[in-house]
Amino acid sequence: MTMNTRDTLSPETEGSISEKLQRSGVSSARQKVIRTALENVNKPGFRIDPSAIVPLMKPVTWFPPMWAFACGVVSTGQDVAANWSILLRGVLLAGPLMCAMSQTMNDYFDREVDAINEPERPIPAGKISKQASWLITFGLIISGFLVALSIHPYVVVIAFVGVLMSHAYSGPPIRAKRNGWFGNLIVGLAYEGVAWLTGSFAITQGVPSTETIALAIIFSLGAHGIMTLNDFKSIVGDKIREVASIPVQLGERRAAILASVLMDAAQLAALAILVSKGAITTTIIGLALLAAQLPMQKILIENPEKKAIWYNSFGTLLYVLSMMVCAVGIRP
Repeated sequence: MTMNTRDTLSPETEGSISEKLQRSGVSSARQKVIRTALENVNKPGFRIDPSAIVPLMKPVTWFPPMWAFACGVVSTGQDVAANWSILLRGVLLAGPLMCAMSQTMNDYFDREVDAINEPERPIPAGKISKQASWLITFGLIISGFLVALSIHPYVVVIAFVGVLMSHAYSGPPIRAKRNGWFGNLIVGLAYEGVAWLTGSFAITQGVPSTETIALAIIFSLGAHGIMTLNDFKSIVGDKIREVASIPVQLGERRAAILASVLMDAAQLAALAILVSKGAITTTIIGLALLAAQLPMQKILIENPEKKAIWYNSFGTLLYVLSMMVCAVGIRP
């Protein structure tokens, strides 16, 4: 099968990438894998390995919006058991449908960057063609709209906004992810804020309370730090493909400091709302969770290159637990 010359990298570009890979210290064996992946991402034809569909949708990323939706539900004070069907459908919408859709869309637009950073991803590995990835994306969009409609017609509008945000993040002409300041903000708002407010609306079918809107925004801004830590794994490819992530722009140590400050500031702002509500017990729990993060952040800042993934696995868990604590604290 011949390559589509309109989609393949030019010899000049390919040579430039090879030179940058050599300068970055990537091993010869890894460079060979990357070159194969760069060829795979733009091969014409329709290929789809069923076993690669779920990995394409990145299930590990589904938890944040699912959790944020649940926080929005809890924050209303409504009886969760009596509304279990809406909770179930909303969690399905937030994670396995809309978040998965954003991941498949991102993998299409980021396929050449992924070929360098993660050549084992389904498209660079040649298991799913770029054409087939769009079929999966549209299938998730349609399924998401149907589930959203079963909750409330307005939720379809919110889902559509989610699709637009996903495209703005990954695709042209905006492609916000090329600058970490804007890209991380969009993801934080989509994964945390929109999901949280959707959960609140889905249960009450009314305008969310001032406190829940404030918490949704606050934790969305704090999630900017989580996304910054997530970008540490892609530094080599981002530099080569000129993606201005926060670690690329600021350097690893300053990026780690920024991420920690944003996450801590968000939690302090959320705790201030709990104090204003007189929610003493949840405020104390929230302070304990924040205090537990501080020594972990010190370890992160001292060695961000090796500890970013570790902190994103363990320190971030305390941040998301703080979200639920605050959701409980503002219940009417």
